[in-house]
Amino acid sequence: MDPQTYMDIATIVTKLKMYPYFDIAHYILMCVAVREDVLPQQAQSTPSLPFSRKHPLSSWLSSMLICFAGSIIANFLLGEPVITPFKDHQSIITATAVWYLVNYSPFDLIYKLCKFLPVKLIICVLKETQRAHKVYHGVLVAAKLYPGSYLIIVIIGTIKGAGSGLMKNFDRLTRGIWIPGSNEILQPSFATKASLVASIIFLCERLNLIAVPHPLIYFGVVLFFVYFKISSVVLGIHDPFVPLENLFCAIFMGGMWDALRRAAIKEPAKEDENKDPRNDVIKSKEEKKKD
Repeated sequence: MDPQTYMDIATIVTKLKMYPYFDIAHYILMCVAVREDVLPQQAQSTPSLPFSRKHPLSSWLSSMLICFAGSIIANFLLGEPVITPFKDHQSIITATAVWYLVNYSPFDLIYKLCKFLPVKLIICVLKETQRAHKVYHGVLVAAKLYPGSYLIIVIIGTIKGAGSGLMKNFDRLTRGIWIPGSNEILQPSFATKASLVASIIFLCERLNLIAVPHPLIYFGVVLFFVYFKISSVVLGIHDPFVPLENLFCAIFMGGMWDALRRAAIKEPAKEDENKDPRNDVIKSKEEKKKD
């Protein structure tokens, strides 16, 4: 591709407006995730009655918390009103309309359409483009408030991009589910890891450590998100960071030393197993003769 054409496409992607199409794609995936986040025992107790039919208020509140999770958590950490995301009536009405269609459309048509693979891929592409936008603007906001605090900038950018995972435990509480052993801190998802990497890249750009035009960096992050999301949906590659994490932990987190210790413990045990038990019997008989 011609470099100038690539640069023009990158510039267009950088200037895209998120509302309504990209935001709607985000709301669809979040409402579908809330609908499918049901414990096995709950599904067995009322197999023919979805949670949204039995508890519509809880389902709506849970979906809204997930839809605006990044802004809610970021505002809380930055000392701003947590309820600020809910002052945008246009976004609330749009998210509510999406929630209603996902849960209450005739014959479950909208939900089934969203689960149809070609449609799901389009929605995921729009959603990942929005994720890059959120991460970048999270980094911008944090950099204005705390210019020299790089850790805060990266944290806010990550939360903006993957706030739904961090909100999941509180969101589940509104639906009567409590699973303390499952949270984003214990088991970070690929979305959180990718948002962290993107935040670091945008921070390095602000520090002039990456001598590349901003549209190219932004477009590269969008392609990074989109590529791995499509790989996850189509090929089942859910976390490409796992091999790197395993290698890092083996070298720097004691994995190599633990392996050496286990090998050292096993060697004496093997020597004991290789000993011939008849030798012990012969020795005991010789000792008896001496006595």
